[in-house]
Amino acid sequence: MLTGKTGKLFVVLSGFFLANALLAEFVGIKIFALEPTLGLPPLNWNLFGQVGSLNFTVGVLLWPFVFVMTDVINEYFGKRGVRFITWLAIGLIIYAFVFAYMAIHVAPTDWWIGSMEARGVPDMQAAFAAIFGQGLWTIGGSLTAFLIGQLLDVTVFHRIRRITGEKKVWLRATGSTLVSQFVDSFVVLYIAFVLGPQQWSMSQFFAVGSVNYTYKFLAAIAMTPLIYLAHMLIDRYLGAEADHVKALAADDHAEW
Repeated sequence: MLTGKTGKLFVVLSGFFLANALLAEFVGIKIFALEPTLGLPPLNWNLFGQVGSLNFTVGVLLWPFVFVMTDVINEYFGKRGVRFITWLAIGLIIYAFVFAYMAIHVAPTDWWIGSMEARGVPDMQAAFAAIFGQGLWTIGGSLTAFLIGQLLDVTVFHRIRRITGEKKVWLRATGSTLVSQFVDSFVVLYIAFVLGPQQWSMSQFFAVGSVNYTYKFLAAIAMTPLIYLAHMLIDRYLGAEADHVKALAADDHAEW
């Protein structure tokens, strides 16, 4: 199953998936306001007694692509393909954070610490540590939510596929993403900010989680055409092999 064009396709899809997952983990420490980014006045939403603007981590810009890639890999390489890249991604994320921790704790050169003072960064070591030294609660919450979301996504995807067959790609792709992202949105916040040292109130937890999921819900629907585009390009690339590859993906007993 992983020979010739099919093998190259799996490498390309997996590489794009892993790159997005790793980038989302590291850039996610930045919080941005959606309204000023779009040149709009603050919305000042009121939800569960909480009032605020639409603030998100930069990671939400990348995670929708991760879940689109999950559905595409699911379509052509089945449960085993998704589970393999999920565990690989978790392993690489842990490896990346361990190495980042080591990088933080090696002794910095004296001249480097103040090298960016003219650009408003008086202590490069402190800035480096703040960006790459995310808290264990945040890392733990993110990894747990990612794992649960991925396993849930692949399960829902194949249950819908068994009901609809090869028809309604949009339903199994978008539907599985909407379900998995609902769980993902709340699990990461609960572990990182309710159980973690910030001790969010439940009203804040539900408010922020609802806003984040609404964004992901809309993003998943908006990206549905990309799934069809990806299918079209992959089917054209695989040619006569496409139907055989998808049949193997749907067969839990097929050999890789």
